[in-house]
Amino acid sequence: MGSKNFLLTIVFLFVFINTILFPQDKGKQIFVANWNLENLFDTVDDPQKEDEEFLPSSALEWTQERLEKKLSNLAKVIHSMNNGNGPDILSVEEVENQGLLDTLIQKYLSDKNYKIAYADCPDSRGIDVGIIYNADILTFAGQHADTVKLSDNHPTRLILCSAFILPGKDTLYVYANHWPSRRGGENESDQNREAAAQTLRQDIDKLFKMNTNSNILIMGDFNDEPSNESLNKTLDAINFECEALSKNNSDLYNLAFHKHLAKDGSYFYRGNWNMLDNIIVSKHVMEKFYKCESFEVYRPEFMVTRSGKYKDSPFPTYGGKRYLGGYSDHFPVTAILQIAK
Repeated sequence: MGSKNFLLTIVFLFVFINTILFPQDKGKQIFVANWNLENLFDTVDDPQKEDEEFLPSSALEWTQERLEKKLSNLAKVIHSMNNGNGPDILSVEEVENQGLLDTLIQKYLSDKNYKIAYADCPDSRGIDVGIIYNADILTFAGQHADTVKLSDNHPTRLILCSAFILPGKDTLYVYANHWPSRRGGENESDQNREAAAQTLRQDIDKLFKMNTNSNILIMGDFNDEPSNESLNKTLDAINFECEALSKNNSDLYNLAFHKHLAKDGSYFYRGNWNMLDNIIVSKHVMEKFYKCESFEVYRPEFMVTRSGKYKDSPFPTYGGKRYLGGYSDHFPVTAILQIAK
C-alpha cells in the first residue's frame, strides 16, 4: 500500500471511530402524542359521577382484573412509541381520575421518569383530560384550565393548558382537549364544539398578545375533523405545506390536515375513517421546532383488529357490551419536535 493510500486509510478510520464513539449532537427530539384511552375508569362507585356503567356489578362487569389488563395494554402501546423510548409529551382523554394515571406511570411505566399534569373536569361522566410528560427533559412551569360554557349549561370537559420549559429554556404551552361529542348528530351538536373552539381561541389569543412568537402545542380528541368549521375557521388552524410555510398567513397549523385529506383517520366509524384526533402547532413552533412531515397516525400491529367487519381498525376494550380485552377505540397520533443544540 502506498504512503498516500495508507494516510487516507488512517484518516478514514479516525473519522469512523470518532463518529461511533463521539456522535455529533444535533439537538434533542421531543416526541409528542395524543391518545383517547377509551373509558379508563376505576372500579369504585363515585357518587359525584355517572360511572355506574363501569363497576364490577354493571352489565360490562368492569372488574379489577379487567382494569389491570387495560392499564397493561395502554402501557404496552405507550412503551412502543418513539422506537421503544416512549413519548416525551402524551396528551390523554377519557380518564376518570388522576389516580388511574398515577397507577399507570408508577406501576406500568416505572422505567420512565413520567409525571402528570391534570385537572378534574366538571363533565357529568367524570372523564377528564391529562398530560403525561418526561420530567428528565421537561420542567413543569404551571397550568390553568378553561371552562367551556355550552348553551344548555351542560357540564363538559375543561381545556387544560400546561406550560413546560424545554431544553434550551424555551417555554412550550401544551393544551389538552376533549371537545363535546357528536351525540345526537353532528349538525345538532356542532354548536357545542364551536363553543369549545371559541374558548380555546380566546385563551390562545391572550398568549399571542403577550408574545406573538408563543410556542403552542394543541392536542386532543376534538370530535371534529381538520376541515370542520370549529377547527378550520373558528380556531383558524389551517392546512400547510412545509416548503411554503412563509406564504401562509395564519398563526396555527393543523398537522393532521394532510392525512385527513388523504382519507386517513384515527377513529373508525360506520365504515369510514375520521381524523378526530389532531395535533396543532403555532407558527413559531412550526418554523423553529417541527420536524416536517413527522405527523403520523400510530398503528402498532398488535393493537390493530386483524379480521372481520372492523379489520384494520383499533382493537378496543369492548365491542358494544362484549368484553374484548383490547386497547382503545382510537389510534394515537404522533409528531416530532426538534430542539436545536
